[in-house]
Amino acid sequence: MRAALVEQFTGPDGVRVADVPLPVPSPGDVLIDVRAAGVGFPDLLHTRGAYQRRPQPPFVLGAEVAGVVREPGDTSLRVGDRVVGLPLLGGFAQVVAVPHDFVFPLPASVPFSTGAAVISNYLTAHYALVRRARLEPGEIVLVLGAAGGLGTAATQIAKKYGAVVVAAVSNEDKARAARSAGADHVVSAESFSEELSSLTDGRGLDVVVDPVGGAGFLDSLRLLRPHGRHLVLGFASGSIPEVRLNRLLLGNIDVIGIQWAPAAGITGDYARAQWDEIVPSVVDGRLTPSIEAMSLEDVREALIRLDSRKVIGKLVLQISR
Repeated sequence: MRAALVEQFTGPDGVRVADVPLPVPSPGDVLIDVRAAGVGFPDLLHTRGAYQRRPQPPFVLGAEVAGVVREPGDTSLRVGDRVVGLPLLGGFAQVVAVPHDFVFPLPASVPFSTGAAVISNYLTAHYALVRRARLEPGEIVLVLGAAGGLGTAATQIAKKYGAVVVAAVSNEDKARAARSAGADHVVSAESFSEELSSLTDGRGLDVVVDPVGGAGFLDSLRLLRPHGRHLVLGFASGSIPEVRLNRLLLGNIDVIGIQWAPAAGITGDYARAQWDEIVPSVVDGRLTPSIEAMSLEDVREALIRLDSRKVIGKLVLQISR
């Protein structure tokens, strides 16, 4: 089968598409014929050996997939069932083995590319906003990096649960994407502090969704009202900011780390409950990811585009049989 291998930790240049043997499932795994695979920032970190889990090359990239069941193993699934899955690694391939706890049904009306785009970003956004931030209707949410895959997911999840969303973006193309995702207001990523003061009538923000890190962290922290929550979801800027704890004490604000992963305590039962809660909104179109599709053979270019922050929405690899 064809698969995208990290052969050395040199970034996207160290990735090659090659013929490899079919995966051998462990007990409890489901083999999936992959039709689409989502590309995320963790994949980019894996190409540099910079992710918290550091497998040794060569290994197959890819954490989020959609496809059909090839071998159901000891489960109630059947060959040919449409599913999404979270393999964590191995998804950029024609076939992947996925623990059965993290394989969920994909409705017939939902395209494979949509399933691959939703499974990680939207469940991460749901966990961050609904469980960790305890989002309330009417609260004001600032989404940094709002035109990316996670940013657009956070915007739509926040709107689903009744929030007012302000999207911070860096150019007009990304502003259009943020508005299309449902943002109520769009501000400049470089100067949002001044704009937000007038937008909120001095009230401040209730929640910040931050997959970016870097210089915007402290600016957004200053804008939180008492009992506000700053959600740390990643560091796409490449810079990990620091904060003095007295700032949290004096402002009565929270900085909350978000890692939606089995290693951080996310169980298959919890993820399945999330999936069941949001998938009706995917079916009826209320949650609709913006997708940029590329082929598996172009995975290196896809990673370079992600690294240069040129991707708007979610990048998905189409994987042919």
